[in-house]
Amino acid sequence: MRFKIALLTLILTFQIGYSQNSQFDNFFKPSDSLNVKRQNAVVISEAVVAAGTLVALNQLWYANYPRSKFHFINDNSDWLQMDKAGHVFSSYQIGRFGAEMLQWSGSSRKNQLIYGAGLGFAFLTAVEVLDGYSSQWGASSGDIIANTAGTALYVSQELLWREQRISPKFSFHTTKFAELRPEVLGKSFSEQILKDYNGQTYWLSVNLHSFAKESKLPKWLNVAVGYGAEGMVTGNTKNTEFLSNNPARFRQFYLSFDVDLTKIETNSRFLKTVFSVLNTVKVPAPTIEFKRFNDIKYHLIYF
Repeated sequence: MRFKIALLTLILTFQIGYSQNSQFDNFFKPSDSLNVKRQNAVVISEAVVAAGTLVALNQLWYANYPRSKFHFINDNSDWLQMDKAGHVFSSYQIGRFGAEMLQWSGSSRKNQLIYGAGLGFAFLTAVEVLDGYSSQWGASSGDIIANTAGTALYVSQELLWREQRISPKFSFHTTKFAELRPEVLGKSFSEQILKDYNGQTYWLSVNLHSFAKESKLPKWLNVAVGYGAEGMVTGNTKNTEFLSNNPARFRQFYLSFDVDLTKIETNSRFLKTVFSVLNTVKVPAPTIEFKRFNDIKYHLIYF
């Protein structure tokens, strides 16, 4: 849960205003060469936001629970691995924002990949350290592996194709399960987005035109493969306190269309920035759902 709260805090700091003024629009244009003032602003801002978020988490969350010696836990079977999918998504997106901000400052491609794309891994690993010193939780090797996978997904595509052809995305809908245990799965809509794994879906959205550049396919058209799960009131079936209220757990797999907002052509640098931020979210679209691989359900619109 903590990494999602931290991610939300980071993303909310990236606020954008709107103006028709060309000078304002030029502000969002990446520098052709290294702009030291921009680079310093990016580095300082990222450091302040990351450090401030970690301090806030430590004081507002971890301080309420007993401390312990640093230790690891094995939570790889919890929540049908939905939390691990969240770590992949978070590490990728924080790293992507970090790299794009350094690109905006005119930093070298090497620095973009090392210091920008590595931001997600570094930040989420720091959260794992806080977990490791809490008796309530513990550092998770599975989380660290997922963080590594998210960062590697971004970096490998930049090295191989110099573009992002496959993007992790997120969608959410409310479920009935939060009512069974609202203190864990969330009482309000905003809490449930972060806590209710039953309503979360994580996607790998593939841009078709990027794999067939000579085709007449729309550059913005994507096909997305999603993963979700339902029936989870507790992390695992070992927690018998709520087992009577916990229905059968099952995984869900999805196939859907999507839109790569970064491929929509516009001359506005401001809109390109907006599209880049919004491209973290899967666009609602007709979807095929596969439950337990043998039960097929069709959705006219799924989110």
